[in-house]
Amino acid sequence: MSRAVDLVADLGEGFGAYTMGDDEALLDLLTSANVACGFHAGDPRIMDATVRHCVRRGVAVGAHPSFPDLVGFGRRAMDLSPDEVRTDMLYQIGALTAFATAHGTRVRHVAPHGRLGNLVAVRADYAAAVTDAVVALDPSLIVLAQDGELADAARARGLRVGIVGIADRAYRADGTLVPRSEPGAVVHDAGEIAERTVRMVTEGVIRSVDGPDIPVACDTVLLHGDTPGAITLARRVREELLAAGVRIAPLAEVLDAVGAPSGGRNV
Repeated sequence: MSRAVDLVADLGEGFGAYTMGDDEALLDLLTSANVACGFHAGDPRIMDATVRHCVRRGVAVGAHPSFPDLVGFGRRAMDLSPDEVRTDMLYQIGALTAFATAHGTRVRHVAPHGRLGNLVAVRADYAAAVTDAVVALDPSLIVLAQDGELADAARARGLRVGIVGIADRAYRADGTLVPRSEPGAVVHDAGEIAERTVRMVTEGVIRSVDGPDIPVACDTVLLHGDTPGAITLARRVREELLAAGVRIAPLAEVLDAVGAPSGGRNV
């Protein structure tokens, strides 16, 4: 059986008259989308248009909730209580759910953004807060996460988990991402990114900044659309995955193929 993987990107990350990335071009390459819900980017008009475009292209809609940090694009740490995290999750996922319903679809997954996405991998209280929100709102939602506290908490509550591989971000030996504030956090060479992606998907490993290969399960590959040459890079990644015999498929189908009805790969 050929290996299958989902391709996802962060979309709808403009605000008002400002845009970021070429969502229209990127949608042709994706099977899923993380849609900004207004706290780090996005507004009602952008959310509405982004969901509409996803529906037209057959791309699964997912929520991309964040810390309430519009100025910092959700990339700054904030001293929120776990209950604030939980209620902020409900608020943002609920907003996107309204637009999904209006366009005849539903939200399929939740993928915490930016600094929150990093912290839920290592903070059990934040991971529990996100999991509580998902369970209360819609237990059929898939939780997108790196291996860590959020993935473990979601699995423990019976939620499906999709592990995210991020080929253009540097990994430490412990499996966490190198913070963007540090040199070398983002990989820019297209050939290296494509090679790293194929290895993640077909071999389940990636080279860490500390030297050794580390295990990285990968149900979905995150393609960034806000970097120079992003569309060309995303197209190359997709083409090289296909050339390696990888099938591109929606996340739910990928999880079904690996036989994980209640929590991703369980690695």
